[in-house]
Amino acid sequence: MKPEKLIIFDTTLRDGEQCPGASLNRKEKLEIARQLALLKVDVIEAGFPVASPGDFDSVREIATEIKGSSVAGLARALEKDIEASARALEKAESPRIHIFLSTSKTHRDHKLLKSKTEIIKMATDAVRFGKKFCDDIEFSPEDASRTEPDFLYEVVEAVIDAGATTVNIPDTVGYAIPDEFGGLIAGIKKNVPNIDNAIISVHCHNDLGMAVANSLAAVKSGARQVECTVNGIGERAGNAAMEEIVMALKTRREFFGADTRIDTKHIMTCSRLVSSLTGFFVQRNKAIVGKNAFAHESGVHQDGFLKKKDTYEIMNPTEIGLESSELVLGKHSGRNALASSIRQLGYQLTDTELNEVFNDLKVLADEKKEIFEEDILALIQKQKFSEDSLFTYKLKWVKCSFESGKIPEASVVLISLDGKEHESTATGDGPVDSICNAIDRITGLSCKLLDYQVMSKTKGKDAQGEITVRVSHENREVLGKGIGVNTIETSAFAYVNAVNKLLFKSKSGPLGSCDISGP
Repeated sequence: MKPEKLIIFDTTLRDGEQCPGASLNRKEKLEIARQLALLKVDVIEAGFPVASPGDFDSVREIATEIKGSSVAGLARALEKDIEASARALEKAESPRIHIFLSTSKTHRDHKLLKSKTEIIKMATDAVRFGKKFCDDIEFSPEDASRTEPDFLYEVVEAVIDAGATTVNIPDTVGYAIPDEFGGLIAGIKKNVPNIDNAIISVHCHNDLGMAVANSLAAVKSGARQVECTVNGIGERAGNAAMEEIVMALKTRREFFGADTRIDTKHIMTCSRLVSSLTGFFVQRNKAIVGKNAFAHESGVHQDGFLKKKDTYEIMNPTEIGLESSELVLGKHSGRNALASSIRQLGYQLTDTELNEVFNDLKVLADEKKEIFEEDILALIQKQKFSEDSLFTYKLKWVKCSFESGKIPEASVVLISLDGKEHESTATGDGPVDSICNAIDRITGLSCKLLDYQVMSKTKGKDAQGEITVRVSHENREVLGKGIGVNTIETSAFAYVNAVNKLLFKSKSGPLGSCDISGP
């Protein structure tokens, strides 16, 4: 029997970005969207347009450029949200408005303060309003897994009658168990008389570590759309991991009776791209895309693998885009070799960007004996996503002196937009604190350093490091990043990056706030 089509709805750019610390700028979101389209994801949820001007612009730009995949915008069951999504999706080749509304007793009684009758009216009114702008309407009864089944059936039937083409059943807080969740989908198919007029979707969170298992149980019970994210990132413990869903269906096609259109050769490049831009590194032993996923250390395993690969491998690594050979880059490499490596990593660079990365590579190759893939990723991130548009100050140089028993002291020189140099010296509890204090004296800000993280981005003794700082000022928090070989200098770069973001937000004014949790 030919497997049925399963729709992959990727929400990396919406729910994935809700993961604390995973904020993406407009250029980064567009780069990920391009890779998702190359992966042949059916639906890309680009964001929550009403949440902020930045989110609106990102959705609009993605909707304008992306072809071959539907682009969705999230909206609460409010006319202003739906109108914002519709405007952001105006130029989309295939737009979808995704409307959500809580339905569980907990949410009705404590979040919305609405009766069942009011919930149904709000849901159907929202769907009908959305149909004025878009034929493809998805509706999510938020916290569906904790909603009374009979009421859930009633809601699903009502929104389908109102025009919903997809009904998504979220396990919003990761409460469900696979058998239970599969039974819920089976119950919907059995008890909702008009269910054949819509596609059943599922959206599972990973609070109990069962997001993928619950999603697959739902597929087995008849769901034909799965909402997921690259690397499983998302709110709290994350979402169902897209790569695990796709490869489970491909590897066990006969069992599930369903398959996707995903071009799996691009899975690894997409995973690396998302990891690089969010700063959320994939654990080594993660299924499918972890560094150890196709690694064999045990002598027994190695012996079996050498005799016949499928003794210890149920998938071929080439299916997800892994290659046995490695392209070594150094100071004698040419632009073509670099360009090839960048394409394999999932990036699309302009000629100007490529030239800048190539020049940086030459400089780095004089400092490092060996160039690794991680070095190239670091150079791309530094060049392509430096956020020059937010530039207020640039670091010229930093000098720090610290000896045992003495108070550390740092001197910093920043260059402002008008080209003037500003120098300051300050002390602190440590070298980093001294640097931050010196920069604060120049900028006039009194910032609080909430978090400081150092991560090796590359291999070897002379590895490049990525320093991430979380800085607060007047109830605003931002992330700053710096990449380099010198820890002191890189710390200064990261802090200046954060300060520039704070100054940019101050000039632009507050973006406002709203409930953007979603299903």
